[in-house]
Amino acid sequence: MRIYEIDNRYAHILIYRKECEQQLATRNRRVPTTKTREGVQRSVRGALAGGGANTPARRPPDGRVAQRPLAIIGRMTALPDFPITHKWPALHPDRLQLYSLATPNGVKASIMLEETGLPYEVHRVSFDAKDQLSPEFLSLNPNNKIPAILDPNGPGGQPLALFESGAILIYLAEKTGRFLPQDPAARYHTLQWLMFQMGGVGPMFGQVGFFNKFGGKDFEDKRPRDRYVNESARLLGVLDRHLQGHDWMLGRDYTIADIAIFPWVRNLIGFYEARELVRFERFTQVQRVLDAFLARPAVQRGLLIPAG
Repeated sequence: MRIYEIDNRYAHILIYRKECEQQLATRNRRVPTTKTREGVQRSVRGALAGGGANTPARRPPDGRVAQRPLAIIGRMTALPDFPITHKWPALHPDRLQLYSLATPNGVKASIMLEETGLPYEVHRVSFDAKDQLSPEFLSLNPNNKIPAILDPNGPGGQPLALFESGAILIYLAEKTGRFLPQDPAARYHTLQWLMFQMGGVGPMFGQVGFFNKFGGKDFEDKRPRDRYVNESARLLGVLDRHLQGHDWMLGRDYTIADIAIFPWVRNLIGFYEARELVRFERFTQVQRVLDAFLARPAVQRGLLIPAG
């Protein structure tokens, strides 16, 4: 029986559930019964709480579950095995579980789910309540960022936990066969623009928001703000030139590149109140495609998920 020691700091240990069942089945010369499986689950919960294979499940004094690195997540074989479901129980465990908030990154996942029509259940991760720092959420995403998903019907029919909005978009596109071209060249061009958003548009636009609306707005020295404003305007110029004569980022085809980019454009000139700072009126092609994006019914629904 293998024991996986992941992090000395927290003494996290996982005993692979299937191996436990197989060894118990061999020992008892029979197929694991419901009672046996319950015993295995108790062993796994005990190990995750910091004990050994035979340690009963226990929690820290405040009732929280122990934090686990993502490496353990890949070994879980049923939705209740995931600690995040203790904080956000799945009412529909057969559906994909989305943990998110209506931010530019969060709505990428909800828009994609609405566009594809995949059945899913949404759970609101409240920043005000610091839900993203809870041990349950960290067990799914140790980087404490939204969105994250838990798909009970992942590859090979096993649950798949996934974070990072770009990775989620690629996964959902491949799962459904939509919004990521099959042609190899078009596929790589789509991923190219997806990375453009993740490495440039998101970080730069987000910094404009910080220095224009949030904590940085009171800084007397405006050079940091102006640096990010100038870089954001440059990126908008790249988009504007590319979109000349194109319906979408990939020409006629609407893809995950559009789903990644345009929530951020909307946020920059809307919530971040930076329309005048970046002189957005110059970028007529970006405005045209943004309008088309916001006119899509699935986008309109996805922008409101989760509510509140």
